Amino acid sequence: MKLLFTIFFLINSILYAEINYKVENSNIQIDDKYSYNYNRLRLNFDYIQDRYFAKVIADGVNYYSDSYTNSYEFYLLSNQKADTPLSVQTSYKDYAQGEMYAKLYRAYAGYEDNKNLLSIGLQNITMGVGRFWTPTNLFNPKNIYAIEVDETFGVMALSYVRHIDDTSDINVVASIKEDETLKYAARYKSFLDYGDAALSFIYSDKTKMLGYELEGNLGDTGVEIRSEGAYIESKLLDKKVQFSQAILGADYGFVNGINITFETLYSSKEFNNLEMLSNLNSEILPNMTLSKFYAGGSISYTFNIFLDGSLMYIDSFEGDEEAFSSAIFNYTLNDYNLFTFGFMHQEDKTFYLKYQFSF
Repeated sequence: MKLLFTIFFLINSILYAEINYKVENSNIQIDDKYSYNYNRLRLNFDYIQDRYFAKVIADGVNYYSDSYTNSYEFYLLSNQKADTPLSVQTSYKDYAQGEMYAKLYRAYAGYEDNKNLLSIGLQNITMGVGRFWTPTNLFNPKNIYAIEVDETFGVMALSYVRHIDDTSDINVVASIKEDETLKYAARYKSFLDYGDAALSFIYSDKTKMLGYELEGNLGDTGVEIRSEGAYIESKLLDKKVQFSQAILGADYGFVNGINITFETLYSSKEFNNLEMLSNLNSEILPNMTLSKFYAGGSISYTFNIFLDGSLMYIDSFEGDEEAFSSAIFNYTLNDYNLFTFGFMHQEDKTFYLKYQFSF
């Protein structure tokens, strides 16, 4: 009888649930000191029934070019992985002209109502308000060598958000790492008349962080300003470091469709290349900067419903680190096809063409 009831419950859940799936493929042809092709096939699955939800994202990734896959740059990229107790990706498969692997990008389930949001599984825990830099966003380590810069490793976590009232909420998180130690985070956010403010902290056996976030409008000017800062203590391979980082930024959108973003970053400590290469698996790797001060700006414009473009420039204005500049143009053919042409320059010139389709 219990088995029949379980089967009936499962069938009923599937029949009355909202199930969506999406297949997406991104292909990027890159031409810098290596000429290679990057292809990512992504499978998305979403399940929603009443207040319950689940999400699964799986990727198949291929790098085509033996000159690139035999390079030191690819070695650095391939040694980055999610800090989870169970492996969520296969080993790299070497074939004649390249390498490929598969990974589980997200896999979590949860419950949500007007006051509560609970999720458990492989997910992304985000903090911060920065556009170019986010000093407080240490819970999910980013792969700074990844081709798709918005790709973020998932963490195996339990996350709970409580909406205290219309003006505030609190988020507490606990995750388990590859070495089976725990990592904790908490964030309190308040929505005030003049803007939003948040306090956050992160604690693990290797890293401690205390941070703040501020975001709001500058009177009636239409300018949105933001600030974010963090005090960080972390154990590196051979020493313990303590430092602070903060950003100050602003956005303004013109009525003709032009949007301008400006942001600065200050770090009380700078790192060298050897320190970064010696700590590739550090929780603070994205925060290890080569200079103490950076400034960056971007301008974007929507030409029409099909075409938009943006320019970006970032400079440290000190030391030997070269400035970074980029230009990107996106052409949306329809709801299922997107073309991107881009140019980046720092130490080398990089041209890339990205084609993304989905169904």
